Amino acid sequence: MKISQILQQDGYRLSFEVFPPKKSTGLENVRKATEEIAKLEPSFVSVTYGAGGGTSDFTLDIAKNIKEQTGVPVLAHITCVSSSREKVASYIDALKASGIENVMALRGDLTPEMESQDRSGWDYRNAYQLVEELKAAGDFCIGGACYPEVHPESSCRNEDILHLKEKVKAGCDFLTTQMFFDNDLFYSFLYRVRDIGIDVPVIPGIMPITNANQVEKALKLSGCHMPIRFTSLVDRFGSNAAAMQQAGIIYATEQIIDLYANGIRNVHVYTMNKPEVASGILNNVSAILNA
Repeated sequence: MKISQILQQDGYRLSFEVFPPKKSTGLENVRKATEEIAKLEPSFVSVTYGAGGGTSDFTLDIAKNIKEQTGVPVLAHITCVSSSREKVASYIDALKASGIENVMALRGDLTPEMESQDRSGWDYRNAYQLVEELKAAGDFCIGGACYPEVHPESSCRNEDILHLKEKVKAGCDFLTTQMFFDNDLFYSFLYRVRDIGIDVPVIPGIMPITNANQVEKALKLSGCHMPIRFTSLVDRFGSNAAAMQQAGIIYATEQIIDLYANGIRNVHVYTMNKPEVASGILNNVSAILNA
């Protein structure tokens, strides 16, 4: 089923994100973990694509396995940064052959090596170019990424939102946000994108921080604002693994419940391939999902 159809359904929904291994030696363990997450019956499962396309084969493997073993709709990511049109075309053909109809079109993060390269000769420099290509290539449901605060490479929020509008105009059917820890930032962002005429569904992305080391990674990835309420939680429980995991699940759950209470019906959770985190959040909102 296409995600655009899922988003039109009544009720509240929860979807999960997983990631493939970096090496083939970890594939079996990741398969098991992602199957366990998919068996929780989220509305869909998205599978990421490593920086520079480094895990593209494993992305497709994990997505196909989830689809075949659980029947849960899958969203396969693809990044185009530094990629060739031939490689993207080959991946699109593989998606079609696998019966995968939902694709997350991303420019992708720049690796340290890429940041120093001359990008003038690259086939793709922005995500909207990939969106256009996917739109022309077949009947895909296409997702795009957005930043509730501001993209780290944008000079200001207005510029960021104008680029987002360009991406939606190219053919995005829905958007999923980068992680955030203050819901007011999401509500403000949603108002801004609606005001500028972006009317596709916007799914908030929630990252449960279940160990203190994730905080630094989250800051590096998106530069997101950390509310005092959240940093106090990390300071108090970060040195106790079990307590931090429980506190992180509860904090993420509270964010999700607030989103549902304010009219948001679809929430996406970055599970970090942890079935216990996915199930912990799902159990906390199970009655709401069934309401």
